[in-house]
Parts: sequence; structure tokens; C-alpha cells
Amino acid sequence: MSRPNALGEYLRARRELTDPADVGLPGVGVRRTPGLRREEVAALAGISADYYLRLEQGRDRNPSPQVLVALARVFRLDGTATEHLLSLSAVRPARPRRARREMVPEGIRQLLEAVNLPAFVESRTFEVLAANRLATAVSPNIRPGVNRLREVFLDPQERELYMDWEQAVRGMVAGFRASIGGEVEDPRTAQLVGELSLASDLFRRLWARHDVTALAGGAMRLQHPVVGRLDLRREKLPIADTDGQILAVYHAEPGSESARRLASLAAAAGDGAKTPASGSTAAGDGAKTPASGSAAGTA
Repeated sequence: MSRPNALGEYLRARRELTDPADVGLPGVGVRRTPGLRREEVAALAGISADYYLRLEQGRDRNPSPQVLVALARVFRLDGTATEHLLSLSAVRPARPRRARREMVPEGIRQLLEAVNLPAFVESRTFEVLAANRLATAVSPNIRPGVNRLREVFLDPQERELYMDWEQAVRGMVAGFRASIGGEVEDPRTAQLVGELSLASDLFRRLWARHDVTALAGGAMRLQHPVVGRLDLRREKLPIADTDGQILAVYHAEPGSESARRLASLAAAAGDGAKTPASGSTAAGDGAKTPASGSAAGTA
């Protein structure tokens, strides 16, 4: 079995997505394939065409940082994407297989219950590890054991929740790439990517682009079936001393209509049956939803 060629796949994807006009090349002649030619990339980066070909083919997997930074300039990568490119070539010891059960720190579990905002914890593979009642009231798929990347593509109700669904999933796939880094061969990650690639043409196209976006805050527009439109901000905060866990919090502008609607939803969620935030989850232990099979681990 051949070794994964993450660096070569990334370089090829970025080359095909780079418009020659963006790097100052004249649009002369008919190009049979999109993007830049290999020899053009090599010339712009100041390396030989043969060496660049070896990088794409995986025959050289450890170029110098200077070469990679030069290639990042050619492809007009931002800081996050450049760091991702550098990480794909670094010689790293194999990570130990993740424990089957990821534990959410006790203080974070208490925080989820104390804050009167939708809040949850997700793993580096976007599996929900813990959530408060208000987060689950925003979306039934924000609950322990559910993989958010999976449901946003495969659950029709989750799709209807997002007013700009295609933009949301584009950012989610790019954030997933940033979160897992070069660990695409992790068995659970590979299984999730394979399932979504078979089930969703859009996911397959987005995954092939190799876009990378930092896990950061941003705006989101939801059409909630109970309270109506919600214009929210999301914050994503790394949790120290964990294997890449993220604390996600949704909030609205104080005094806005969305803030009032979110407060109404919080009151309704508080009147329901108490569902404490879970502090841990086992892979595959999540309950099933109508659109999901067994759950594995962002909008």
C-alpha cells in the first residue's frame, strides 16, 4: 500500500485553484486544465520544474521551509494555510491512537451549565462531547455523540436551519481541515471523510479543494423553527490540556431582536426536562437521529 501523499495532494489542489492572472501571468493560449502549470509554479517559486514535480508526486516529502514559503507566496496563501502547508511536510512522530473516551474537564462542564447561552464542547473531529440544554434547543444535533460535520451535510433539518447553508458548510470543511492537520489517515477521520464523500457531491468537491480556515469566531444566520430568525456570533475557544477540544459559544448582540428570541428559547429550554451536559463520550456511543447512523466525533 502506498503512503499517503498529503503534501503533494495539497500542492496540486492549490495549483489548480490559482488563477494565472492573479500571479501576473498573461492569459495567452488555451489551457487544457485549470490553474497554473507545474513549470509556472516552479519558475515563480524559484525552484526547478523537476523538483516541483517530485513534490507533487510524493517522491520528495521533506522540502525546506524556504521552499514551502515560496510556494505559499505563489499560491497566495494566508497565514493559516501557510502553517498548514508547513505542517504537511514536517517529520512528526506518529500520534498515539486517541483514547476511545474523551473526557471534558470538570470545570468546563460546570461552565456549560452556568452560562445562559448556547454552549458546547467538540473534539478536533467535530464530535460533540458535551452541550447545555440551550445549545440543543438551537439544534437537536448539538448533543453528545453527534458529529456536526456529518449532520450538517446529511440531516435535511440541519440544512434548513442555516440561512446560508453552502457558505456555512464551506467554512466548516475548511475548519475541519485545519483542525485535523495532517492526520487524515486517522481511522475515524478516514471513515467519516469516506462516508461523506460517497453521500454528498458538495462535500466531495469541497474536500478536494484542500481549503484551510482557522477555527475562529464569526457570524451565523439561522432560521429556527420555534423562534424564527437568529443573527448570532459564534466564539470558538481552545480548551487547554486536551487533545484539541474546543468550547463553542453562540451569542447575540445585546438588546437586539435575536437576543430577545434567544432569551425566549432559553426560557423554553429551561422549562423542559433537565438534560445535564455530558462530560465524556465514547466513539460510536451517541444516539441515532433520523438522518444519521452511528455518530463519530463547525459552523
